[in-house]
Amino acid sequence: MYAAPSRGLSITLTMGSHRSERGARMSDRNPLELPANLPVPVDDGACDHLGGLRLPSVPLVSTAGRTVDLSALHGRTVVYCYPRTGRPDQEVPKGWDEIPGARGCTPQSCAFRDHHGEFEALGARVFGLSTQTTEYQREAVTRLHLPFDLLSDKDLAFTRALRLPTFEFEWTFGAQPAVLIKRLTLVLTDGRIEQVFYPVFPPDKNAEQVRVWLAQRTA
Repeated sequence: MYAAPSRGLSITLTMGSHRSERGARMSDRNPLELPANLPVPVDDGACDHLGGLRLPSVPLVSTAGRTVDLSALHGRTVVYCYPRTGRPDQEVPKGWDEIPGARGCTPQSCAFRDHHGEFEALGARVFGLSTQTTEYQREAVTRLHLPFDLLSDKDLAFTRALRLPTFEFEWTFGAQPAVLIKRLTLVLTDGRIEQVFYPVFPPDKNAEQVRVWLAQRTA
């Protein structure tokens, strides 16, 4: 029986900004760096049902303009699901760092970028997945030089089909989704979930954790 995704937080976040000498709006915190003393997410059991699950067929649009059905892919696939990436010209939303596990999407993506060659050598393809729009995701792919596609689940079809854990809040700028996926990583084999990493913390170490897990099973 279908159960709605968990929605443990409902927060309205406000934005602040300052301007550089040239007048451009700039962030006062580097999205590539993780602040100290971030709250550590706990395992709330929200992913306990995922191990061994055969994925349903849910076509997702990729930043390369393709339609990707993760259930139909042969071999191993790593899918890291993240809440949202920020941008250098936007402030980190007020209150964002206080949400356990929310901060760190850019460092996580960069880590998967830096290990991408190793994942290929281990026979695994990589995708990132969020509920942001494809247009928004394409900016991140270009700016961060990601060698893999990001998948958009803006309509929450994949999230709801798998009953992935989520949280929600209202943005005060732009067309951002209200529902975001809690950070987790799936390892798939022929469309079936072989391993779940949840909760993920710190996010910038997740790619290495997944790489080690894969290496131990392909040695």
